[in-house]
Amino acid sequence: MKTTAAVLHKPDGQFEIEEVEMGEPGPGEVLVKIVASGMCHTDLSMREAHRPTPYPVVLGHEGSGLIEAVGAGVDQVSVGQSVVLSYRSCGRCRHCLGGEPTYCASMWELNFNCCRPDGTTSMDLDGSAVGSHFFGQSSFASHAVAPERCVVPVDDTVDLELLGPLGCGVQTGAGAVLNVLRPDPGQSLVVFGCGGVGLSAVLAAGVAGCGTIIGVDTHPGRRSVAHDLGATHTVDGNGDVVGEVMELTGGGANFAFDAVGAPGTFEAGVAVLAERGTLGFVAAGAPEATVSVSPRHLLFGRTITGILEGDSIPQKFIPQLIELHKQGRFAFDRMITTFPLAEINEAEHASHTGEVIKPVLVMP
Repeated sequence: MKTTAAVLHKPDGQFEIEEVEMGEPGPGEVLVKIVASGMCHTDLSMREAHRPTPYPVVLGHEGSGLIEAVGAGVDQVSVGQSVVLSYRSCGRCRHCLGGEPTYCASMWELNFNCCRPDGTTSMDLDGSAVGSHFFGQSSFASHAVAPERCVVPVDDTVDLELLGPLGCGVQTGAGAVLNVLRPDPGQSLVVFGCGGVGLSAVLAAGVAGCGTIIGVDTHPGRRSVAHDLGATHTVDGNGDVVGEVMELTGGGANFAFDAVGAPGTFEAGVAVLAERGTLGFVAAGAPEATVSVSPRHLLFGRTITGILEGDSIPQKFIPQLIELHKQGRFAFDRMITTFPLAEINEAEHASHTGEVIKPVLVMP
């Protein structure tokens, strides 16, 4: 079948809207008619030289839509269901079997190789293979073939155009707070980077009842949104961040969250911690990046922990976030700006400049 997709032909090129041939779902796979797909920094990072990307490729890993067909052996979902697509895991390694699929032993290969485990793809253009199955889905297209493990059935009364970002960016930020850091009511949290992931952490801090929630960003518009979404204070990332945070928290924060991945924000996140405080980080930057941390500072019970996908089991956590949203306690939709798929390059530019927080591409 033919489907419309945003195809990236080279790392420094623009996305091109093209008709590609889409194969049928294989064993354990489903065909999803994509309604919308969030645009995440991870999509755009595939342009970077340290990410070996096969070109041409269709990216996108925050899809939402309706199941149109199922392959052999699929028994957990059915045609017609509303779904969100999330990351892929193998289901067989010790981490998957232990309820920690975000640390799947095959996480990198399954999500970043842009093909099935056997090397095949679900898309081709003029007879040549197109990289697909990015995070199991490649949802910058009007249809996606995805493994059943990527699929999260959701309440069909909620607007599917809004739900795609729950599959990665939102669950990453919210899960980091609610599943990993787990602050007690009244405790303090500092969030470095007020994009989609960081603001999801701000929203989750409100759900957790944090008393002091500080958003740090260099962009004034993003600091304003952080305040609107529940940050009790905001700090300009170009200023004396550590000094201001130490003053606002009375000597140090219980928790810090780094959604930026730059050495400077990581080091500042460690520096602002009170005794027994924890820094969680979800972005690592370039492979050659290093940080400087004082062992003496860590000796006083301070902890640093890396977090993937918010330590979330999507089939459990995403419905919980949807329920919080329905209760009016998790307004992630206020971060979203929609664009038609044909304006994907404009959406990417708006994300880079900070003009919008979370672009969501709506399919034709």
